[in-house]
Amino acid sequence: MDPARKRRVRLVVALTAAVLLAGALVWTSFGSAEGAASPSQVRRDHSGRSFQMTGKVVPGSIRHEGSRLRFSVRDRNGTASVPVLYSGVVPDPFRDGREVIVSGRMRDGAFVGQRDSLVTKCPSKFQDKPTGKTL
Repeated sequence: MDPARKRRVRLVVALTAAVLLAGALVWTSFGSAEGAASPSQVRRDHSGRSFQMTGKVVPGSIRHEGSRLRFSVRDRNGTASVPVLYSGVVPDPFRDGREVIVSGRMRDGAFVGQRDSLVTKCPSKFQDKPTGKTL
C-alpha cells in the first residue's frame, strides 16, 4: 500500500473515531440531564422513581435526629411542601428559607434524600443589586 494512502486511511479512521466519541459524550451529557422537580410535582408522582427536587426550606422545619436531618421543602412560589429525610454533608449556607436542591425518592410520604446530595443555592443570584430585594 502506498504510504500517502496509508496516512489518509489512518486520518479518516481517527477522525471518524473522534466524531463518534464526541457524539457519545454529547448524547450522555444532554440525554441524562433532568430538570429539577418542585415539591408539588414530587408529591403527585407515585412511581417510586428518583428525582432531583428543588424548593425553599420551610422556616422552623429543620430538626436534627442523630445523624439524620429532617426538614421540609416548599414550592418557590407556593405552599405545597414535602418532608425530607437526609443524611450526609450539610452545606454551610443551609438554613430556613434557603433554596436547595436534593436528590432522592418518595418513600412512605417523605422524600428520602440520597447521601451527600444536598446543595444550597446562593441567594445572591436571586437578588437585585441596588435594592437587595429578592426577585
